[in-house]
Amino acid sequence: MKTIVHKADTRGKADHGWLHSNHSFSFANYYNPERMNFGALRVLNDDVVSAGMGFGKHPHDNMEIISIPLEGDLEHKDSMGNTTVIKQGDIQIMSAGTGIFHSEYNKNNDAPVKFLQIWIIPNQKNVIPRYDQITLQESELKNQLLQVLSPNSKDSGVWIHQNAWFHIGKFEKGNSISYELKNPNNGVYAFILEGDMNIEGQSLNKRDGFGVWDTTKINIIADSESKILLMEVPMSI
Repeated sequence: MKTIVHKADTRGKADHGWLHSNHSFSFANYYNPERMNFGALRVLNDDVVSAGMGFGKHPHDNMEIISIPLEGDLEHKDSMGNTTVIKQGDIQIMSAGTGIFHSEYNKNNDAPVKFLQIWIIPNQKNVIPRYDQITLQESELKNQLLQVLSPNSKDSGVWIHQNAWFHIGKFEKGNSISYELKNPNNGVYAFILEGDMNIEGQSLNKRDGFGVWDTTKINIIADSESKILLMEVPMSI
């Protein structure tokens, strides 16, 4: 088993006034040659957007883009004709493929919006762009790992063009669970959304990241009331 730890306070930081962002991997003006990606996981941005502000229309191509709101309401518009508002409990996916334009704004004028922006390198280039979103029920997360993303359109959650699986779980203190990898050539990047957890003997706190590979299973213990996002991705791209 191989591991890597990214403590929350070691992430790259960006302060644009209206946007405060923490980058787990190199992004925009943050460049760290030792933190370019974790296998197919290329971007993990922890963003806070001020009230009424947001990202104007901008392009993407050949990337799988996942947005996970943590607090507030995020308005999305894109060149495929989608206009939606996503909020806590939603999972949004865009396969940029041959190219799309989109914008993201804080829908509210009186509170910030917090969300994760995740980019996964696809296993197919120049696919037809597509959009999807789902809404999770909080009860589905209690003391278990709920699958929210996979490579299979008929499976649970949204799907992407990559052999990747995402799970989210919310655990009471003292609960433990094992996660078995879907593919032995994959790795798992765990991101602690809330609380304190222990994964394979490594103590982790809110917004810490922990990568694990060359294993078939990982063991997780909640040291306090906690919430976790597990991202299983191919290590070779």
